[in-house]
Amino acid sequence: MTAATGGAAEEEVQIPYEKFVLDNGLTLIVHEDRKAPIVAFNIWYHVGSKNEQAGKTGFAHLFEHLMFNGSENYDDDWFKVLNRIGGTGVNGTTSFDRTNYFQNVPTTALDTVLWLESDRMGHLLGAIDQERLDEQRGVVQNEKRQSENQPYGRVWSRMFKDLFPDGHPYQWLPIGSMEDLEAASLEDVQNWFRTYYGPDNAVIVIAGDIDAATAYSKVQQYFGSIPAGPPLAKPQRWIPKRSGTQRAVMQDRVPQARLYKVWVMPEWGSDDAAYLDLASSVLGSGKNSRLYERLVYRDQIATDVSAFAYPLEIAGLFALSVTAQPGQDLDEIERIVDEELQKFLDKGPTKAELQRVKTSVRAGFIRGVERVGGFGGKSDVLAEGEVYGGSPDFYRKELARFEAASADQIRDAARRWLTDGQYILEVTPFPQFAAAGADVDRSALPEPASFPSVDFPEFERARLDNGMEVVVVSRGAIPVVGFTMLLDAGYAADQAGTMGTSSLAMSVLDEGTRKRSALEISEQLALLGASIGSGSNLDNSSVSLNALKENLDESMEIYADVILNPEFPEAEFERLRKLQLAAIQREKVTPMSMALRVLPGLLYGSDHAYSLPFSGSGTEASVMSLTRDDLVSYHDTWFKPNNATMVVVGDTTLAEVMPKLERYFGAWEPGPVPQKNIATVSQSNGG
Repeated sequence: MTAATGGAAEEEVQIPYEKFVLDNGLTLIVHEDRKAPIVAFNIWYHVGSKNEQAGKTGFAHLFEHLMFNGSENYDDDWFKVLNRIGGTGVNGTTSFDRTNYFQNVPTTALDTVLWLESDRMGHLLGAIDQERLDEQRGVVQNEKRQSENQPYGRVWSRMFKDLFPDGHPYQWLPIGSMEDLEAASLEDVQNWFRTYYGPDNAVIVIAGDIDAATAYSKVQQYFGSIPAGPPLAKPQRWIPKRSGTQRAVMQDRVPQARLYKVWVMPEWGSDDAAYLDLASSVLGSGKNSRLYERLVYRDQIATDVSAFAYPLEIAGLFALSVTAQPGQDLDEIERIVDEELQKFLDKGPTKAELQRVKTSVRAGFIRGVERVGGFGGKSDVLAEGEVYGGSPDFYRKELARFEAASADQIRDAARRWLTDGQYILEVTPFPQFAAAGADVDRSALPEPASFPSVDFPEFERARLDNGMEVVVVSRGAIPVVGFTMLLDAGYAADQAGTMGTSSLAMSVLDEGTRKRSALEISEQLALLGASIGSGSNLDNSSVSLNALKENLDESMEIYADVILNPEFPEAEFERLRKLQLAAIQREKVTPMSMALRVLPGLLYGSDHAYSLPFSGSGTEASVMSLTRDDLVSYHDTWFKPNNATMVVVGDTTLAEVMPKLERYFGAWEPGPVPQKNIATVSQSNGG
């Protein structure tokens, strides 16, 4: 056994850990976090779809499914026992480069999980027979059908096939092909397990209510007797050399055309991967990104823009996508994308853009590691660093690289990778036709002797003089504060007016105030590392703020301005009305959304406030009839302090936050609020 310790006093957000390597090669990383009586267990096997061969694709993902169907000494469904012991966030995922399994459990249930996980690592093959293989093969094939039958669902398999040459292990997706899945034999599956599921190809992270010595002792007890697997050759960096422009066109059952521009890029952990990540944020991440501002705001020929860098272990890809407004020309959209990209290649990001995207990266990381488990949580970050970067604290190197990146470095990386060798894919709607050894006791599963009591944080309550209720929950582990203002309105308030009003009003709410434009709001929030969101459900409308503690006052001032002084600009009203109409069109071609448009009326009856489409989007006719004045009226009617509850959660206290709330919301005048008409559901409608 070898051990190492990590942690950095200079880091603003630290993830201290201890690392152990057992004699059989199993790596264990432990992070102690005592804020709740739970532990996150996360195991990464360094195997994914890139370890497959052409003709035998989908094995990594198929095997992930088989891991949940029982082992030799616990031949039953995995989720059944995890539900019994209080497990949450239980799942497994397969990517190109790794397969992971994770769950959060009460501290007293850790032995149960360790027994189960070690049993499926060391004692699985006896539980896999032809019947079980056939069952899970069918489940995976159905999962593939569901994925590909969604709008744009076939894009990524086409894209990876075209981008990577024959023989490259990224030429297929982890889901595999139907033909290969159908041909998978029991012997194939058994060989996969023997090759890749040894302890020396695995990293376990345990994070939460446990110390390193206890965790190591338990892992040694349950996993120490499992023999190592065979030596494995590590696939080497392979970035295909592409030149010229490759074009492809595909049709799909989609309401709007979409343009993709894609390039290959370097692997995870490289300098250029970090620089391209920042470049993608400047170009297409958020409302104030260059492409979003140009195509969605200014020219209004697109409904959505995205850009992202996707570095994998031996190569990666950089993608831009633009969803066209109905009837708009993809050639014109491509011309504008090329124009904006060339400006970026010429001069790189501005100083303000660079500060914004760096703050966004830092804020996103801080919010992620507030959790011990889940994607982006502490256990996930430590496992990723160990598996791909060779050290659990690789995140420190990544964050430092992001922070130190200069505009010239980002521009130069874009010039290296985003010029020659582009792949362009156009997705267009189908045309409309007139249709005619020393082991633990495996004889009995260790059950938790007890369950820990959970001490929930105290709720502190107060009320402003104008009637606004305040609820504060203090959580001081991470320097972030979240605010959510709940208003007793929601879609049900549309009963007295026009369907779709609440949804559209809450969409336009943050698109400009009397002293700030929509882009100014977005830019100022990005510089502060804050975000504001607004929306509605059936019963409530809400406006939320997530802010870094260090920038709390400046963030709250913008938050209050959005809530109290929305301008509902005519141009933004028209733009977002088009987006809501496009959303209605998408709902009408997506099976689940189609059902949810019809079901409420059948359940509640046409005279009930809940009878409108479940998404709250309304109908084409109702949304077309709306005016800006309807949105102003909705705000004037329902936005009253005596109709609002402010919920505050994070690194603050009631005593600290009340003066700030008084400063920003104390002058808000109360007033009468209508009662929503929630009719009684008749027996004939509800039965």
